[in-house]
Amino acid sequence: MEIEIGKVKHFYGHLCVAVLALDDSLKLGDRIHIRGHSTDFIQRIGSMEVDHHTVLWVKPGGEVAVKVIEPVHEHDLVYRIVEEAPVPQVT
Repeated sequence: MEIEIGKVKHFYGHLCVAVLALDDSLKLGDRIHIRGHSTDFIQRIGSMEVDHHTVLWVKPGGEVAVKVIEPVHEHDLVYRIVEEAPVPQVT
């Protein structure tokens, strides 16, 4: 399942870093899906920075810079992939 958490505000191509404007929280290790007109990929958050300081978590309403594995574009949508817990099988 995917939940929309924000959008790309800016992209620094020479660094391959995207600035995300968040409507929901984001933490280190989350899997995200970035999708737009010509963008569509999934990656795990390996590092995040706010004002050039490394952070582990960003609250809703914040902006964060993340290293991305492919180029992105302003206004691309960002989704968090929610891993559903497996349902135990009754035998």
